[in-house]
Amino acid sequence: MSAENKISPAPSAVEVISKDVAFNGYFRIDRYTVQHEKFAGGMSEPLSREIFERGPSVGALAYDPVSDKVVLIRQFRIGAYAVDWKDPWLIETIAGMVEPGETTEAVARRETLEETGLEVGRIKHVCQYFVSPGGATEFVDLYCVEVDAGNASAIAGHHAEGEDIQTLVMSVDDALALMAENRIINAVTLIALQWLALNRDSLRAAWR
Repeated sequence: MSAENKISPAPSAVEVISKDVAFNGYFRIDRYTVQHEKFAGGMSEPLSREIFERGPSVGALAYDPVSDKVVLIRQFRIGAYAVDWKDPWLIETIAGMVEPGETTEAVARRETLEETGLEVGRIKHVCQYFVSPGGATEFVDLYCVEVDAGNASAIAGHHAEGEDIQTLVMSVDDALALMAENRIINAVTLIALQWLALNRDSLRAAWR
């Protein structure tokens, strides 16, 4: 079969043989045994997979169209520490999990206020994506949110959740330079800044 074939309808049949909770602590891990339809027909052998049950989340790139600045945040990340990354206080966009009954836009506004002290004006949906669909359920709605960067709190975060967040107000050019220097290493921030680099002029014209 040629690898140049056009994308055809995907297989659709999935049979869940069993599902149980393998771990339930700060996070939850579910264990699935499944079979799925194969591209060439027939069903696969039973597959056992553990899934990190993370759920829907939201990323928000805070952008000030008047000053042409972004507001990023910096906080300690246990995952970076666990792999001995040289600096586990990562530079990121605003982000948070969707609570029951919340819209993703409401989460973007809430998390922006909690993590930077800033009220959101206009808001633009950027994209949706899975973080790591081979082993986790997390699905991100990414937004760009309009803010007045001059009003950002120096230190912010939801203290009841153990957040200790430093805000970083910088020009778009400086943020893109950090990305080019590999000093920004998490996916949501990379995607957000790459989108802004492509859409900066049109977004600034629309929001000014």
